[in-house]
Formats: sequence, structure tokens, C-alpha cells
Amino acid sequence: MRPVVPVRVARRLTPPLSAAQMPASKPAPALLAPFAAIGRLVIGMFAAVGRVALFALRTIGRALLPPYYPGRFLEQLAHIGWFSLPVVGLTAIFTGAALAQQIYTAGSRFSATSTVPAVVVIGMVRELGPVLVGLMVAGRVSSAMAAEIGTMRVTEQLDALTTLRTDSYRYLIAPRLFAAVVALPLMVLAANAIGIFGGWLLAVQKLHFNSANYLTVTRQYMSSDDFQMAMVKAGVFGFFIALMGCYHGYRTSGGAAGVGNATRNAVVSAFVLILSSNFLITAMVFG
Repeated sequence: MRPVVPVRVARRLTPPLSAAQMPASKPAPALLAPFAAIGRLVIGMFAAVGRVALFALRTIGRALLPPYYPGRFLEQLAHIGWFSLPVVGLTAIFTGAALAQQIYTAGSRFSATSTVPAVVVIGMVRELGPVLVGLMVAGRVSSAMAAEIGTMRVTEQLDALTTLRTDSYRYLIAPRLFAAVVALPLMVLAANAIGIFGGWLLAVQKLHFNSANYLTVTRQYMSSDDFQMAMVKAGVFGFFIALMGCYHGYRTSGGAAGVGNATRNAVVSAFVLILSSNFLITAMVFG
């Protein structure tokens, strides 16, 4: 009997499939689509925060090294502070007067009209003065910075500065940043004084308060801690106003439409940062 010899059968090797022949991947379930959108939004938000933080750190780091531009700093200090005083003063005096009228109307229901001077001075110094000054200056200054630097970007003037061996961070951005940090506290001091004066004027002339008593109560409730907190808020607001204007202007692209978008984004982002940082500082101090 012959032994059975095993027969090797050659296996046919299938060639690898090309990209076109690969089976299509299954689409993500519809339930995950909203979470994917939220994830993209969160990642984009953190990326934007990182870009702004790097821009601020780069500006501060380069501003500490020579050359310095004191003339540019003084020019921006006048532009941000001095030329903004009219709109800030009008806003403050009408806000103080309106606040006194509202407190008097509400307090008359509970026989608490005597609280008008105390509420006016506390409200103006702690909240309304810094916030209103920040918002008004952001609308005027942050948009102007974004438009000016954005126009320089799309017309290649920033590239020309680089060609001339001039650091645009030191020459353009740092003077605006430091000038805003210095100018905002000074304007908040002026706005607080004007707002308190507006409340006093309406209370004495229209609501028939005694002027000496009104000023006495105002001095009693005028705290140095409140003024210090207002100065801290003003410095933070000034930093955000200049940072948003310069950042969005520096990253402008797309011609005239890009300048318009940068201006809008600068104002909106400055408003959001002012209001959010105001809440955080208030919560940390009084929380």
C-alpha cells in the first residue's frame, strides 16, 4: 500500500485594496453630532485664548527691551485719555443723575429716600464708573486701534516696518497697551467725581435735598477700598481694551472687509472681557 503524500495547495494571495476600493467608513451616529460641534467650539475657544495670551506675552516681553518710544506712549496717552474725556464726562454725569432719580423713586415707597447719596457714591465708585468708562473707551479706542493697525496690515505697512528693522510690537502695540493701562484709572477717577456730582446736582435742584447733609453722607460712605478696587478694575479694563484692538488689527486679512471684521471683533471681545472680568473681580473682593 502506497503512502499518502500530502499535496500542498498554493494559496492565492489577494492584492491589497486601493483607496477607491476600500469600504466607506460608517458615518458617526446622529447623537454624537451635537457633541462634536461643541467639542470643535471649545477647542477653537481655547486656541483663540492661547493666541491672545501669546500675543500679550510677546508684546510685554519685547516692550521691556530697548529701544523705547516715549513719544509714541505720550501720543497714545493723549489719544486714549484726554480725547475720551468729553464722552466719558457726559456718560458719567447723566448716569449719576439717573441713578439718584431711580433710587429716590424706589426709596420713596419704603420711606428710604435718605439712602440716595450713599447708593449713588457706592454704585458709581464700585460698578458704574469703571464699567461705563471701560465700555465707552472700548467703543471709541479699541475700534480705532483695530482699524488703524488692520489698515497697516492689509496695505503692507507692517512689512515695511520690518524691512526698516523696526519692531512693530515695540513701536505700535506696546505704547498703546501701556497708555491704556495708565489712562483708564485716571479717567475712572474723573468719571466717579463727575457721576457723584451729577447725583448731587439732581438731588439738590430737583429732589430738594439739603446740600450739606447730602455731601456729609457721601463722605461717610466714600471708602478708600472702593476706590482701590475701581483703580484695579480700570487697569484691567484698559489692558483688555488695547489688547483686543491691537490683536485683531494685527491679524487682519482680506482687504477692506477684513478691516471691518477686525474692528467689530475688537469691540465685541473687549466688551465681553470687560464685563466678565468685572464680575470676577467683584466676586473675589466681596465673595
